[in-house]
Order: sequence, then structure tokens, then C-alpha cells
Amino acid sequence: MKYIATCLTFLLACTQLFAQPRTTKKATDKKIADDPSLTIQKNLSDSALLDLVQKQTFRYFWDFAHPVSGMARERSNVAFDYGNEVVTTGGTGFGVMAIIVAAERKWITRDTAAKHLLKMVNFLLKADAFHGVFPHWMDGVTGKVIRFSRKDDGGDLVETSFLFQGLICAAQYFNGSNRTESELRNRIGWMWNDIEWNWYTRGGEEVLYWHWSPNNDWSMNFPLRGYNEALITYVLAASADRYPVPTAVYHRGWAQSNFFKNGKQFYGITLPLGFDYGGPLFFTHYSFLGLNPTGLKDRYADYWEQNKNHTLINRAYCIDNPKKYKGYGENCWGLTSSDNHQGYAGHSPTEDLGVITPTAALSAFPYTPEYSMKALRHFYEDLGPKIWGPYGFVDAFNETKDWYAKSYLAIDQGPIVVMIENYRSGLLWKLFMSARQVQNGLRRLGFESPYIPKQ
Repeated sequence: MKYIATCLTFLLACTQLFAQPRTTKKATDKKIADDPSLTIQKNLSDSALLDLVQKQTFRYFWDFAHPVSGMARERSNVAFDYGNEVVTTGGTGFGVMAIIVAAERKWITRDTAAKHLLKMVNFLLKADAFHGVFPHWMDGVTGKVIRFSRKDDGGDLVETSFLFQGLICAAQYFNGSNRTESELRNRIGWMWNDIEWNWYTRGGEEVLYWHWSPNNDWSMNFPLRGYNEALITYVLAASADRYPVPTAVYHRGWAQSNFFKNGKQFYGITLPLGFDYGGPLFFTHYSFLGLNPTGLKDRYADYWEQNKNHTLINRAYCIDNPKKYKGYGENCWGLTSSDNHQGYAGHSPTEDLGVITPTAALSAFPYTPEYSMKALRHFYEDLGPKIWGPYGFVDAFNETKDWYAKSYLAIDQGPIVVMIENYRSGLLWKLFMSARQVQNGLRRLGFESPYIPKQ
């Protein structure tokens, strides 16, 4: 399988630049060292363990949030020598959803959460945007774009989709009549209506493009063709009131590629869409933090089947362990993009470096709760201090190389909080699927869902 067929290749290539990152906080810091939450607690009930993991992981988006913007930092270590000010658009969207979970579970008060999000939204209203679309990275103090690669210094449509998946949930959740919640909803609405989804068809082509830059125009040249993590981008582009895209963009762009339909079996499990063996497991997470795959179908697939089977294939591969890596097994599985002992890679059964990434199995709780719980207990109780830290589980580990990351990444921590919550209560799924614009967009694209009211 060759990832050059997708825009994922570009992201993975860029993130190779982060090899051997420098940590901004040392593990010996007294405040962290004295943190009682770092002591491994044996014999916790399933519910208590899920509480602990969600709450600890949420701290990445609260304790470690950028102090000026309130946005999520890209990672817990310094990336590409940009310093400590790099905040991430997509990871912030995941963090918004984690903050909603925290408010619902009363780890923070509702009012505190709303005020934090309003500060973030006010920052975004003044930040760089390109036809309403935010860059992948920006400076958390100034809101100015920080280029993700040499020519990626403009709008990033996929990252913006991840952000608004979270902001739409926030607008649905914070539905109170007080000034803070009213302003939060209104300002999210202003930004939502300013996104020129149709601009990103590059003059009317029947496909969406990932990037546009005022300096480099369309030179990045990444059309968004499935199947990968960007389904949410097409759903939101069809959901817009002011600048929507026609349905042909979905059917003739996203759904037309040589890696969209699959239909083959791997380990006796049928994979409807995508690359052989499914690719990195985050394909089943990022678009589905808000978009509920339960009963979600279109002419191409049943998305619950797609995501569950992709997860089961990923786990079956780890149990098979054809490369005989240390640690792999029925309780230690999950291959997805993350840091590794060499830098960063899109780990999957066809790009297996011996690296297990906790977010892969933990964000799969809705699809494989029994298997995910076994993985969680192994990660927490058996590996314990090697991978458990102030913001939950570290990004990844490789027992063959005796390597355990010190880093945390926003795009990996966020789905853990959100997907565990969707497994437990369906909170984010209910919020996102209740939004009028989302329901309209799904209808326009021909989706069926029990959460779309019949007209």
C-alpha cells in the first residue's frame, strides 16, 4: 500500500522533521513528580478506570492549554524549533470536545468552560484565515499563521473541519440564555458562515482541495479523495448555508479514486472501503468524534461496519504479529500515526515499526469495548509508569526497542477523551448530530441515519 495516493503522505513527510524532539517539561519537575494521579491504582472498576483516563487526558487541553489563546498546543515538546507558541487547529477542535466532556462530568464548571471557549473563539475571530479557513498551525499569542511546510502557509480545510466539528458541538451544548453562552454560539455562527467551502474546489472542480495559500495559490495540489480521515470535511462542506459545495463534489471527488472501495477480506474480516488492511486507525476516529457512525449509511458503505471492521483487522494483525515484535498481542494492539523511536510515521499493518500507540485502541472503545478495555488495563496496570504521565498515556511506545515516548500530541490525546465518552454516553455524537446544518448536509449527500429527522 502506498500512501502517496493520499494527502496523508504529505503530513507524514512533514512530521518526520520532528525526530528527537526536546521536551518543554522535565519528568523530574517537583509538581509533576508529587502528583498523586501518577500513582498506578490497582483493582479499579472499569468505570473508575475510564473516569481516571478521561480526566487525566483532559488535562492536556486544560492545564497545558495556551495561556493567551486557550487553544491546544500542537504537542508537549518543541516542534521544529518554533518554540512554545505553536497551537494546532484540528487538535483544538478535539480539545473543545474534551472540554465539553469535562463540563458535563463536572471536572470544571459549565460557566468556566464556556468562558474559556469564548476566549478561544474571540482569539480565532482575529486570527489569520484564508477565505474563512484557518491554517494548520498558528501562533498562540498573535494568531498569525505558522507554516506547516515550505508552501503550506495558508488555509487547511481538513484541520478547519476538525475544529468546527468541535465548535458545532459547543454551540449545541452551551445553549443557555446568559451572555457568555449566547455570545459563544453567535460567534461560532459568524465563523461558520464565513467558511468559503466552495472556494476550495479550485474554481469549480468536482473535488475539494486540502490547501490554499495567498502566497502559493494551489501549488500544494492535494485533492481530497477518499477513503481517509477527511469524510467530515465533505459532510461540513455540504452542510454550509452560505458557501456549500454541490453533491457532485462528494460523489465525483471524494468517492472516485483507486483506493476508495475495497471489499476484500483480511483475517476473515471484510473491509468495505479504503486501503488494504485499513491504514492507520485514526481514519476511524477523527471524522467520527462528532459524526455518529451508528446506522450511518450511504450508497458506498455502512460506516459502523467500516469502522468496526477496520479496528478488528488492526487488532488481528497485532495478534498475528508477523514481524514478531515484543509486546504485541490480544491485550496490546493499536497501530496509527504517532511519534516513534525514529521520529514520526503513519503506523499500520503495512507500515509496522513495532510501535503501539495507545490512542488507537482507546479511541476504539465504541467499536470494540471489550478489546479496548483489555488494552486499557494492560497499558495502565502492566506497563504503568513507563507510559502513564500527567496528561494520560504518552503518545506511543516500542517494547522491542525499549523506547517509550515522553511526548503527548493533541490529535492523539483528544480522541481518547471524546471516543470514550461516546462509548459511555454518546454525548458528542448526540450534540453534533442534533445540529440542523449537519442534518441538512447529510441529507444532501444521500446519507441515512437514525439521527436525521424524517421530513
